[in-house]
Amino acid sequence: MMASEMKRWLRFRHAGTTGFGTLESSGISVHEGEMFGRNAASGKTLALSEVELLAPCAPSKIVALWNNFHALAAKLNQPEPPEPLYLLKATTTITRPGAVIRRPSYYDGKTTYEGELGIVIGKTCARVSPDEADGFIFGYTCVNDITANDILTSDPTFPQWARAKGIDDYGPFGPVIATGLDPAKLTVRTILNGAERQNYPISDMIFSAQALVSKISHDMTLLPGDLIAVGTSVGVGVMKEPVNTVTVAIDGIGELTNEFRL
Repeated sequence: MMASEMKRWLRFRHAGTTGFGTLESSGISVHEGEMFGRNAASGKTLALSEVELLAPCAPSKIVALWNNFHALAAKLNQPEPPEPLYLLKATTTITRPGAVIRRPSYYDGKTTYEGELGIVIGKTCARVSPDEADGFIFGYTCVNDITANDILTSDPTFPQWARAKGIDDYGPFGPVIATGLDPAKLTVRTILNGAERQNYPISDMIFSAQALVSKISHDMTLLPGDLIAVGTSVGVGVMKEPVNTVTVAIDGIGELTNEFRL
C-alpha cells in the first residue's frame, strides 16, 4: 500500500471470528492476510451493523507523551522539554470503541479524559531519522488517554504515571486507523456529555509526529501496531456525572465514543 493512499482500516468481530478490513461507503471491505503485511480484499462486504468493532490494532506497547503542546505548556507555566517526555501505558488498558468503562470500586477520586491523536507504527522501526519516519508510520487514530488523577499525585515521593494511566480499559482508541493523512493539518476535538471541551490543532505540537517516531525509536524498537499517543493540549477535564459520554473526534479519522461510569 502506498503511504499516500487514503484508507480507514479497522478490526471487528463477526460470527465469533476476528477480522479486519477497510471502511468503505458500502460497509466494511473484508481483507485477508495481515494488516501490517501482505493483504488483499476478499471480495466480501459486511455492514457495520453486523459486526462488533474492536480496537483497530493490538499494540505490543503504548507510548504516551506528556507536555508536548505549546499551548498547554504555556497554560501550566511549564518549560517546553528539550526532548520528548513519555511513559508506557499498559496494553490491558485497551478497549474497543463504544465500550463502557467503569471507575474501579476502590477509587473514588477524579478521573479525566484526554483527547489525543495516536500514531500507529506499520513496520519495525529502530533508530530512524525524522526524514525516514513517515515510511514507518502506518496511519493515525483517535485516543482517549484516561487518567486517575488522584492516584498520580497520591504519593509525594513518586508520581504514579503508570498506575494512574494503567487501569483496565483506560486506553480506548479507534475506531479506525486512517492512512494517507498529514497529521500537521488535523484538529482534535473532545466532546463530554454533548459539550465541546477540547479543540486544538496538532500543528501546535512541540515535537512533530515524525520527530516523535525518530526520537522514541532511538530509545526502543517500535513494532508493527505499536501506538504512540502524542499528548493532549488545553481543555482536559474531570468526568463528574454518574454516566459520562466522551467523544474524541478528528476529521479524516472519525469519532471514538465511549461511556465512562463512576
